[in-house]
Amino acid sequence: MAIYGVAILAICLLAGQLAGKFLGWCLGMEANVGGVGIAMLLLIWLTHRLRKTGHFPAATENGVLFWSSIYIPVIVAMAASGNVRAAIQGGPAALVAGTLVVVISFLLVPVFSRIGRTTDDETHLPK
Repeated sequence: MAIYGVAILAICLLAGQLAGKFLGWCLGMEANVGGVGIAMLLLIWLTHRLRKTGHFPAATENGVLFWSSIYIPVIVAMAASGNVRAAIQGGPAALVAGTLVVVISFLLVPVFSRIGRTTDDETHLPK
């Protein structure tokens, strides 16, 4: 059953790569725009959906967890290094835009951490 987890991961990666290529084509670029991110979001959505309907046994989940702990960080690091090289070659506008996105993301972490929190959760937080 672990092989099904690997298959789910592979399908999500291929679908994300295709969607990224299509998005790049729509924007008039010869690049994959967000394919890895789309693949990860698709993987999260699909595994949540399968878990919710009861079609995600523990062995399949172990297959996804194994490869996601090894493979996805490597792909993200490769994509990030390519993005940094492109941003440096793209000039100051790309560097400013990238820095701005990172700063805004860091500022939104507390906002997102409060979403879905109940009053019971707040009573157990350290003060």
